[in-house]
Amino acid sequence: MRLAAVRGIRSPRVLRTAEDVEDFEQEIVDQYALAMAAAGLSDGHVSATRSTIIEFARSLTVPLWSASCADADRFMAAQRRAGRTVSTRAGKAGALALFYEFMISRYQGDIHALTGFVVEQPIDAFNRQSGASLGTVRVPPSDAEVDELFGGWRMSVTQARKYLPAARDYFAAFLWRRLGLRINETVMLDIRDWRPDLGEFGKLHVRHGKGSRGRGPKARLIPAINGVDKLIDWWLVEVRHQFGGDWSDPDAPMLPSERHDPGFERCARVGANALRHGLAVQTARWLPAWAGRLTPHVLRHYCASSLYGGGMDLKALQELLGHQWLATTSGYVHVRSDHIEQAWVNANQRLEARFAGKV
Repeated sequence: MRLAAVRGIRSPRVLRTAEDVEDFEQEIVDQYALAMAAAGLSDGHVSATRSTIIEFARSLTVPLWSASCADADRFMAAQRRAGRTVSTRAGKAGALALFYEFMISRYQGDIHALTGFVVEQPIDAFNRQSGASLGTVRVPPSDAEVDELFGGWRMSVTQARKYLPAARDYFAAFLWRRLGLRINETVMLDIRDWRPDLGEFGKLHVRHGKGSRGRGPKARLIPAINGVDKLIDWWLVEVRHQFGGDWSDPDAPMLPSERHDPGFERCARVGANALRHGLAVQTARWLPAWAGRLTPHVLRHYCASSLYGGGMDLKALQELLGHQWLATTSGYVHVRSDHIEQAWVNANQRLEARFAGKV
C-alpha cells in the first residue's frame, strides 16, 4: 500500500475508483498509526501493528471495512498453517481487534455514508487465540532442585577457567531466582541503579521494565530482599572492579562484557544471549534433568512461586515482578500439589472449631 493522497478541505470525499478506495484505506491505517504514537506507544509496536494490518488487508478481496468474521477465520487459519506460534497468532489477533475498534469508533459514520457498510468487529471470541500461555504451563523446578543447581554453581565459580564471566553469570541468575527480574531488565542495569540508601535492604532501580502494549519501558524500584543486598555488595566490592577502571562510573553497566566500548572508554554491556548461555551450561552440569528447559523466565516463575509459598501476597508480588494486572501475577504462581487439599482441610478445621465453640 502507498501513501494516501492529501485532499483539500473543501473537496468532498468520493470513492469513484479502486484507487480512491485504496487511498481511503491507507488514510485509516495512517490515522491509526498516528493515534498509537499519540498514546505513547513505541515505534517498534506501531510498525509491527501496521505490518499486521497490511498483511490482513492483502489477504482480503474486499476493503478493510468490509471484512467479516469469516475473513478473519481464514486469515488466522492461514497463520497457523504457516507455522506461526500461539503467541504470534494471539498478538496479531489482538492488534487487528484494536484496529477495528478504532475504525468503528472514528470512521463508522464516514464509511457508512460513502459505502453503505456498517463496520463490524471481525475478531471475536471464536477465532481469537487465548494468549501466549495457551496449552503451556511453565512449572518451575522444586526448591531442592534449584538449591542443588545454585549450590554446585556457587562452588564452581572460584574454580572456573574464566572467573569474571562465571561470576557475572551467577550474579545475573541469582537476580532471576531471588527477585524475578526479566533478562532485559538485568542486562540494562547500570551501577547507579543500586540504591543502598533506600529502604531497609536497599533498592534496585529497574529502568527498563516491560511496558504494556508497546508503551516503552516501565520503571520501578524493587527492594533487594531475599539475600540480594548481600550479593550486590559482593559483586560491587569484590568483582566488578576487576572488569576495568569504569567501576566508579555510575553510568557503566552493572553487568559488563569482557570487551570494552571505545566510544565511552568503559566496559561494554553484556548481551542477553551470553547470560542465557551461562545458565544453560551450568544447568546441564549441575541439574541435567532440566537441561534445555531451564530459562531465565522459568526462574522468574520459580521466584514468584517461592515467595508466594513463603507468605508474600499477590499484590506485593505484582509490584515486585512489574505486572500491570494481578491476573498476570497469579499465572506465575505454581503452588505445591497438595495446596488445594490443605486449604480445604484448614477451612474445615476452622469450621469445626467455630461450631465446637458454640456447644
